[in-house]
Amino acid sequence: MATLHTDIEVAGRVVRVSNPDKVFFAARGETKLDLIRYYLAVGEGALRGVRERPTVLKRYPNGAGGEFFYQKRVPAPRPEWLETVTVHFPSGRSAEELCPTDVAHLLWAVNLGCLDFNPWAVRRADLDHPDELRVDLDPQPDVPFSAVRRVAVEVGRLLGELGLEGWPKTSGSRGLHVYVRIRPEWDFLAVRRAALALARAVERRLPDIATSKWWKEERGTRVFIDYNQNARDRTVASVYSVRANPEGRVSCPLAWSEVEAVEPGELTLATVPARFTALGDLGAGIDAKAHGLESLLELAAKDEAEGLGDAPWPPHFPKQTGEPMRVQPSRAKKKAPDGG
Repeated sequence: MATLHTDIEVAGRVVRVSNPDKVFFAARGETKLDLIRYYLAVGEGALRGVRERPTVLKRYPNGAGGEFFYQKRVPAPRPEWLETVTVHFPSGRSAEELCPTDVAHLLWAVNLGCLDFNPWAVRRADLDHPDELRVDLDPQPDVPFSAVRRVAVEVGRLLGELGLEGWPKTSGSRGLHVYVRIRPEWDFLAVRRAALALARAVERRLPDIATSKWWKEERGTRVFIDYNQNARDRTVASVYSVRANPEGRVSCPLAWSEVEAVEPGELTLATVPARFTALGDLGAGIDAKAHGLESLLELAAKDEAEGLGDAPWPPHFPKQTGEPMRVQPSRAKKKAPDGG
């Protein structure tokens, strides 16, 4: 007979988990309760990625193989201890989002069907100034993972030359991420501008395998460096998040020495807890030092002085000052003979 619910005590709270026996991951048959136990095992590491951050709920009620939906507004009923924060979007609308402060918040979200966690790059004390610059390496179809590794290594090398420290992790899907802890002194526009400059600099170094091109038709078989992940209200799966694939791959922090040989398929909710126990949290040091963006913004200014302006924004953002035409290049060319 299936268990209807079970109660988990953590961080001085009691979290009720409904349908704990429901299978969430097909490859090995892990259940919702197995996912709960995973987040208990890596709790402090997972919490570090979302602590005090507005966090979107990405819900898979029937597990990784089912359909999902985003829920920005925390639903009712909810525990009286649950922390939230109100955020505002480019559209002018707002939402009361989850703001985790302990591991109980993570388990509460998992009970709703959240496999991974998708936080903003800000903390609730200052919602207008990010404290993370996020480098998202997104391989296009048919790009081998070896190319993603190569681009990540070059990102780390460039950051080091600029006096910045990057913290790599797998995405839990097909890519890699590199985070930089920054001082919350720059707004989203400046952080995105810095990320765009970084993407273009890496593209110049590795033009055959890296690209900053927003339009898919221009990317070819290269690794896209998604600078727009630094725009306001964009989110990235946080560290130790379990992603929605059958084997439950994890967005796992890495040492730089691991990047050139890492195999993402080996980092799953079945293997990462033992790794966490043996190695500790390899990303824990990210909060030890916050960097400035001056060196990246100098790169941006140099690009702009040479005529390289802004790049396209995501479609749901208002048209930005200095942004090029928000139309696919192939379509723009067709319109050119008619004058626009």
